[in-house]
Amino acid sequence: MDSTSSTLLSWIVFTPMIFAVIALLTPSFMESKLRTLTLIQTLVSAVLGIMLYMGFDGTSSTMQMVHFIPWLPDWGINYRVGIDGISLPLVLLTSFISPAAILGTWPHGELKKEKFFVVLIMALQSGMYGTFLSTDLFLFYFFWEIVLIPMFFMIGIWGGKDRIYATIKFFIYTMIGSLLMLVAIFWLIHSSQEFFGQPTANMAQLSQMSFGFDGSSLANAFRSPQTYLFLAFALAFVIKVPMVPFHTWLPDAHVQAPTVGSVFLAAVLLKLGTYGLMRIAIPFFPQAALYFSDFFILMGVIGIIYGAFCALSQTDFKKLVAYSSVSHMGYIMVGLFSFQKVAIAGSLYQMINHGISAGGLFMIVGFLYERLHTRNLEDFGGLAKIVPLMAIAFMIMTLSSVALPGSNGFVGEFPILLGAFQVQPVFVLFAGTGVILGAIYALKAYQMVMLGPKTTRHDVSHLHDLDAKEIIAMITLTIFVFGIGFFPRTFFWKSDATLEEYGTTVIQKSRNP
Repeated sequence: MDSTSSTLLSWIVFTPMIFAVIALLTPSFMESKLRTLTLIQTLVSAVLGIMLYMGFDGTSSTMQMVHFIPWLPDWGINYRVGIDGISLPLVLLTSFISPAAILGTWPHGELKKEKFFVVLIMALQSGMYGTFLSTDLFLFYFFWEIVLIPMFFMIGIWGGKDRIYATIKFFIYTMIGSLLMLVAIFWLIHSSQEFFGQPTANMAQLSQMSFGFDGSSLANAFRSPQTYLFLAFALAFVIKVPMVPFHTWLPDAHVQAPTVGSVFLAAVLLKLGTYGLMRIAIPFFPQAALYFSDFFILMGVIGIIYGAFCALSQTDFKKLVAYSSVSHMGYIMVGLFSFQKVAIAGSLYQMINHGISAGGLFMIVGFLYERLHTRNLEDFGGLAKIVPLMAIAFMIMTLSSVALPGSNGFVGEFPILLGAFQVQPVFVLFAGTGVILGAIYALKAYQMVMLGPKTTRHDVSHLHDLDAKEIIAMITLTIFVFGIGFFPRTFFWKSDATLEEYGTTVIQKSRNP
């Protein structure tokens, strides 16, 4: 049931768009101030995020601060946003990663079409906020699609030499999944008229709809509409995660995207997929989700191991971090489909923690590329003595990525493996090898860049260390790495009530058709 009413969430969603309009109206002689305007916008959004956290009631599992405006009432579609303990940490992740990304990744030189670039960054943020906060299914889809547009142009215009190929691949993969989801959404809204007497796209109501499910055999399972609805949503979401074998768009998109695009893509956009699974696919169709859970856990484990081996074989620093994301997102898949409360909670924590570590690593890649114009690991070496602050920041993000106890990464991965072990011990043993492989490729990359023999391919004698803006960006992420690592409850306690209710409800419904 919805509780409280507020416009704060709408301010969070549309503040970036308000600043985007200001950017569009900025006269040409003031365009040099666009970077400052972008930073101000992200800081305003961060302040709104703090206000949201302070006003959120962590003892309640219901949707809070709901803002409702009629939109298409005859179809049951409305503007409705709300927040609970699942969406809260993801909104906060977006609000804090954004200023860090702007500070740490903006190109040092001139940027072509800078005004358009700024507008796209702001539109991207509105889309991400809107997706996490929508409680109307069609509104969720609306913001889900908005997110694709800025990334499409950011890769296509400011990407690398193969940006057109990466852009088309990104578009094709995501649109196929999106179209299937749109069909499923309209099917649900149409069916809701028979179930409730009138059509609705309200997520809370749609999740109460029941579809018969017979899991006695695969043939019987595919006679149920629940199976097709679940698979339609799940496919759209796992493409975004991305889950193997739908992952091939991600390394290309990361390599070709500008650094700020890679940071947003790794830190937040991938989480739209796992959030969609957690918010829609699993709770709406729990019996089908449980029936196919072994398959998704298996694919998650395959993704963990496959992504790690791919990362091990890379010489392109950016592609290595991209494949590490494929590997780490596999843990979230394992946790979500284990149907164990501790693993489900760990999956939510890992969404946040991976966003911090992956975002930080892509920033490190950007720092080096801006200075040396190469991402080839073999072109680096012995940089720790020349850029000691960058070496420290790189090591902190590496420790976070390998889930060292005391870092935020451990807080996410350990509960996932602990909970999933209770239902799939063999799969979890294989998933555990990803921890070892992750340490190997991450530490190997660090050794090649910072501790290896000095390269003769580039003159690094005049390489400058982190500047003030980059230091602030990395300090921000470092606070979260060790703050979450040592005091996880301080950061996540407001999600406890929602996660407890969510786990109980989903597990009960999945086992009682």
